[in-house]
Amino acid sequence: MEIVETVRKMQEIANLHRNEKKKIACVPTMGYLHEGHLSLIKIAREYANIVIVTLFVNPTQFGPNEDYAKYPRNKERDIQLAQKFGANYIFIPSVEEMYPDNYTTKVIVKKFTDKFEGIFRPGHFDGVTTIVTKLFNATKPHFAIFGQKDYQQALVVKQLVKELLFDLEIIVAPTIREPDGLAMSSRNVYLNEVERKIAPEIYKSLLTGAESVLNGERHREVINSIVKRRLNQFKEFKIDYVACADAKTLDEPEFFEPGQTIVILTAVYLGTTRLIDNIIVTVP
Repeated sequence: MEIVETVRKMQEIANLHRNEKKKIACVPTMGYLHEGHLSLIKIAREYANIVIVTLFVNPTQFGPNEDYAKYPRNKERDIQLAQKFGANYIFIPSVEEMYPDNYTTKVIVKKFTDKFEGIFRPGHFDGVTTIVTKLFNATKPHFAIFGQKDYQQALVVKQLVKELLFDLEIIVAPTIREPDGLAMSSRNVYLNEVERKIAPEIYKSLLTGAESVLNGERHREVINSIVKRRLNQFKEFKIDYVACADAKTLDEPEFFEPGQTIVILTAVYLGTTRLIDNIIVTVP
């Protein structure tokens, strides 16, 4: 495995492999790799000859009061894990490499970004879409692998790729969970022992909402209320939002139709740690 630190070098490598008719898959990460990330690398190997893992904690997707400075980092461990699970290259640019002095350009996707995470983290998706565009231009992939845990982000990136005519396919991989159901996340390391025991209740609450759908509930607000009621049994949770929406468009009709696939999303604080999760269910 080769470590690459500059955009120019990464582009040269990507061009070489493209000229050899090899398929390239990119796995964008902010590092501190866990089993969820590693599952994305495994999937990337199924689609491509060359797998590039990017490791970049992107400052432009963090708000002024968020955790950019303390976001967990362990570059040496990440390199070892990426190599072990089959990455051919790991792209580790500096902030200065990705955002040189007097940087002025933003890439903005509308509609999919004006709700849920977009409300509670203003500017977050502008940072995501800008850095993803730059990473795609650096790695020149045929495929890019994202996780379902960041469901809204995956839809935003799909829209970006579609509308800006990127010649690549976005693959959304299933959320990887701990044995107790907690979605794997780099931020889970922030949880203390008590919080970690409570955290699986997030997924259990989503399961309760999905079960209500399978049992015939179609009213959006009722489904939301069922999930909120379950979360509110635990005083440790502070809910940012619970929302069920059309899984393809994020539209929020009053009632869902039979056969419609919906996603139930939530973001909650547990102590000072903000966790997101979701579940997909099809209306009978």
